[in-house]
Amino acid sequence: MSSPDGLLTLKPDESGPPDARQRLWRRIQAFVLILFCLEIGIVLLLFPWSSLWDHNYFFSLSPHWARWFSSSYLRGAVSGLGIVNLWIALSEAWRLRSP
Repeated sequence: MSSPDGLLTLKPDESGPPDARQRLWRRIQAFVLILFCLEIGIVLLLFPWSSLWDHNYFFSLSPHWARWFSSSYLRGAVSGLGIVNLWIALSEAWRLRSP
């Protein structure tokens, strides 16, 4: 939209504050995201160090990949992704806590 002097102007948002239903829906979405990130984070943090990691389906597909999968570096990288997911969950929970 342009004004009479030719400058581009933006109309203010006239929709007003979100109603209670929209706020509730956003809180539910945030809560689901928090639960999802917590679950993924815990699994990614702990799974590489469990015995299930050493006896999984992918080792049987290609035995020469077993050396890479059993590497502490790869396990640490996967656990690092778990820490990132936990950080996202905690930051979203902190954001959800404040109005």
